[in-house]
Amino acid sequence: MRHSIVAGNWKMHKNALETEDLLNELIEKLPTDKEVEIIVAPAFTNLSSAAQHLEYTNIGVAAQNMHQAEGGAFTGEISASMLTSIGVNTVILGHSERRHYFNETNAVLADKVNTAMKHEMRVIFCIGEELKDRQTKQHFNVIFDQLTDGLFHLKKENWEQLVLAYEPVWAIGTGETATPEQVQEMHAYIRNQIARKYDESVAENISILYGGSVKAANAKEIFSQIDVDGGLIGGAALVADDFARIVEAI
Repeated sequence: MRHSIVAGNWKMHKNALETEDLLNELIEKLPTDKEVEIIVAPAFTNLSSAAQHLEYTNIGVAAQNMHQAEGGAFTGEISASMLTSIGVNTVILGHSERRHYFNETNAVLADKVNTAMKHEMRVIFCIGEELKDRQTKQHFNVIFDQLTDGLFHLKKENWEQLVLAYEPVWAIGTGETATPEQVQEMHAYIRNQIARKYDESVAENISILYGGSVKAANAKEIFSQIDVDGGLIGGAALVADDFARIVEAI
């Protein structure tokens, strides 16, 4: 069901002690009276301790990635069952950094989504275009292909396990900024494509987050857009005060 979500992707930051310190700060500073789901995604090495640390709080835990195979000779990889066995039932898939640096294709991501669904995990699925796509006016086509190849093979009922995150790659660490109007335009487009493929009910019940350099200073304006249901936060999620202010902006 569509609801407000603020998720912090910690990427490759924070060792064990630093993770514990940041979690303690978040427990102290994050609001508990907001109608918003709060999620943090620490590194794999700290997921188990984070899940235990946050068990009786209003903060959930997600993994930043997982492998599509059930198990096997995949050195350095993590399977869905490894995550669920430590109480982590949400996973981020398709992040732009995974697509770019690790060559994760739409086909690979579709397999990952299938595995996550099989294990009854919830998926935060990232989609987004690069600067060249925006400059050549191919941005809608790129998003359409990512939706079609990555998710549109799913059954209608599978969408209850999905959250989408739109992250324009061109607005992350480039000096370029997506306007609230551009954010709303793309979120509305995504929702419309889901309605065309499935129906209005699926489209209206899916939470779509924005993930393009959300900060405390711009969060309120972005979150006020009618089709934006929250944010997938990068750098600002590593500073408790900043993350708390973003959550307050919902």
